[in-house]
Amino acid sequence: MTDFNMADAAGTKSGAASPVLTVENLEAWYGESHILHGINFNVNAGEVVTLLGRNGAGKTTTLKSVMGIIGKRTGTIRFGDVDITKTSSDKIARMGVAFCPEERGIFASLDVRENLLLPPVVRPGGLSLDQIFELFPNLKERLNSQGTKLSGGEQQMLAIARILRTGARFLMLDEPTEGLAPVIIQQIGHTIARLKKEGFTILLVEQNFRFAATVADRYYIVEHGKVIDGFKNSDLQANMDKLHTYLGV
Repeated sequence: MTDFNMADAAGTKSGAASPVLTVENLEAWYGESHILHGINFNVNAGEVVTLLGRNGAGKTTTLKSVMGIIGKRTGTIRFGDVDITKTSSDKIARMGVAFCPEERGIFASLDVRENLLLPPVVRPGGLSLDQIFELFPNLKERLNSQGTKLSGGEQQMLAIARILRTGARFLMLDEPTEGLAPVIIQQIGHTIARLKKEGFTILLVEQNFRFAATVADRYYIVEHGKVIDGFKNSDLQANMDKLHTYLGV
């Protein structure tokens, strides 16, 4: 393990700034199924942090737990200095946290404009439509197209664009490149890099570590509902053998 321990993951490293998000000993259940078994990690302001792991490792459940949409969870989730472990998802959203699910959640019967304008603005500082169209020019061209008429890549752009309007500055993106063509993956990568440059903080779930390597500052490896390793992007090459083992690639 390179420059990583559970104290660092919990945001208690001596001299370190307080993280935007701190997750400590997080456990979560779907009904009787115990999915998370003591997750520990943190995300600092302006970072892109990626959770890597195989299918079923608990990555998506971690995001949903942070967003407050998992009914049964224990441990501690802090956003800044506020304990949000028992906070409802609508209140978490109003704090500036946004979740973009893997299934995207595009309303098929609404056109692109209607999908974009549907979520409420929860905080000041959200992107205007003009700024969104600068990031995703495809959406401007498809403004009057129904959700059912969009390609997978366009749906992903719309799903990300929709949360950028809300004023959220902490974004959780679940498998944003899943099933997309390489040219669209590249565009998503450019968008994440630009958002980071503009001060957004991003927690990313990915299986494609080759994509993650183009945008991430740090990585945590999730396996069987626990964080088992972590390292900085600068240490990626030194950890490639371990990554191949962890991810089975």
